[in-house]
Amino acid sequence: MNNNKCTPRIPFSRLVVCLVLAVFLNSCKTSKVVKGSSMADHNIALKDIIKTHEVAIPNFKTLAARVQVNYSDNKKSQSITVSLRMKKDKTIWIKASMLGFTFAKINITTERVSYYEKLSGSYFDGDYQLLSEWLGTELDFNKVQNILLGQSIFKLDKSKYTSTIYENKYKIEPKQQPENFIHSILLNPSNFKVALETLSQPNDHRLLSVDYGTYQKIEGDDYPSEVLILTSENNKKTSIELKFKKIDHNPSVRFPFTIPEGYKELVLK
Repeated sequence: MNNNKCTPRIPFSRLVVCLVLAVFLNSCKTSKVVKGSSMADHNIALKDIIKTHEVAIPNFKTLAARVQVNYSDNKKSQSITVSLRMKKDKTIWIKASMLGFTFAKINITTERVSYYEKLSGSYFDGDYQLLSEWLGTELDFNKVQNILLGQSIFKLDKSKYTSTIYENKYKIEPKQQPENFIHSILLNPSNFKVALETLSQPNDHRLLSVDYGTYQKIEGDDYPSEVLILTSENNKKTSIELKFKKIDHNPSVRFPFTIPEGYKELVLK
């Protein structure tokens, strides 16, 4: 006599219905890309705002641009035009020149920041400490690249952030702001690119703001036309204004960089 019990079988048609419902319900929970408009929409979920912002990053392999840089701090101000070249997610290369004379170069990779200046005969070759000190916040390659492309400096997590509408822009900020790390970001409703991003560290008397002007459409993607970076620490204030004059999409580019012999290394405290 066979005492084995048979397990009831689920009818095939019912199984198919269950699978279809499971896929449908799961798809309802996923984020979706929404279409931009001139007015911010209260009905758009935070997860969809974040997803649309993330996919708004320009799609390119290489980039070349001429950028006017206006710099000022408590002691000096100057204006120069630099050559900017990028290999997405790998290299950012900047050459500053005047009347055909190159007086500074910066080469940024995912691991290193290298810089030299001919006028002072000095150089730096190390990690991201130099750039982090310049802007007053900890940086890495992705954060620097995001600043140049109009993307959020910090990763936006729907479980940790909240969104409201402020002056017809999507304002995203942490649900609980750390006491000494106050972060907020405004996104344009038209393209979901950054309009303004701020980071305040009150206990250290530090403030960083990245303010974007209009965006320009190139090969279907939105690139910043103007970026104003303001930093302050105690009584020291710095302003860096970037004006993108020309952007070439996917050109053939090189990144020549060699620190001249005899230069003095910059030692950060």
